[in-house]
Amino acid sequence: MKKLLKRILALIRQIFQQFLSTDKPISPASDHPPEIPIPPIATFVPQWENGLVLVCSQCTVEQFSGSSYRINRGITASEELQNWLKSRLKFDGLWGKYRVVSTSCLGVCPQERVVVVLRHDAIGQQCFIVSPQGDREILYSYIKQIFQL
Repeated sequence: MKKLLKRILALIRQIFQQFLSTDKPISPASDHPPEIPIPPIATFVPQWENGLVLVCSQCTVEQFSGSSYRINRGITASEELQNWLKSRLKFDGLWGKYRVVSTSCLGVCPQERVVVVLRHDAIGQQCFIVSPQGDREILYSYIKQIFQL
């Protein structure tokens, strides 16, 4: 079985080498995988390069489905926290330079809480576990203090 797998790997290498380079001879005994050229990917500098707030969108969906953590019209407490943070940043004139975005699961899954990650050039990255309603003013005070460094 090992010999068969080695032979298949050697054939795959040959195929890649044929497509990648017509100048190089094909060597089935090569132990190194072929180098695949990486196409250039466009990059940009976003307006919010100094700060980003990530709010886990799955914390309240998975744990509190159907409970009091669902706000009106199916909005979860995570979404409500995210929208509230956005509106506060807009009110204080910080929106655009700093962003609040939702993420999928961050793997922490705290009981009756939401994971929020703050990324800022001055402090690096910090992770918080907050109550969506009870801790949001404290969280925003901290975010505003950091963003105005």
